Amino acid sequence: MPAQITEANTAIPHRGAIAARDALKTPSRQSYEVLHWGFTAAPVLFGADKFFHVMTNWDAYLSPAFAQLSPFTVHGTMLVVGVIEMAAGLLVALKPKIGGAVVAVWLAGIIMNLAFLGHSWDIALRDFGLMLGAIALSRMAVAHEHHEIP
Repeated sequence: MPAQITEANTAIPHRGAIAARDALKTPSRQSYEVLHWGFTAAPVLFGADKFFHVMTNWDAYLSPAFAQLSPFTVHGTMLVVGVIEMAAGLLVALKPKIGGAVVAVWLAGIIMNLAFLGHSWDIALRDFGLMLGAIALSRMAVAHEHHEIP
């Protein structure tokens, strides 16, 4: 008598299931990883550069309106900004859903600062695009948590 076939003893994978080793080959997972690690590295690098001014003189990008709100000097304020940016990047590494949202809000603040500065609209536009990417990361992290992205 042949063994009865039941759901418990069959190993037919779900039609959309992808082996863990193949997950990184999917465009959706690759996109998620690019955003995840890109939004980890960028805030950490830009935050660290607030201390070294290798890329630019970051102090020049603080608007007088925001500088007046700070209890620190312009340079001191930018050092605090650097620490916050590095922390945000690390948060993205550990909790991309929350970190992506935090980075998006942070970028919105940078855009506002640049608007008050009255120039650097090209940088504000770039940061708007980055903000959209951070929002996309946060949303993709939700899908990743729910196994919608392998």
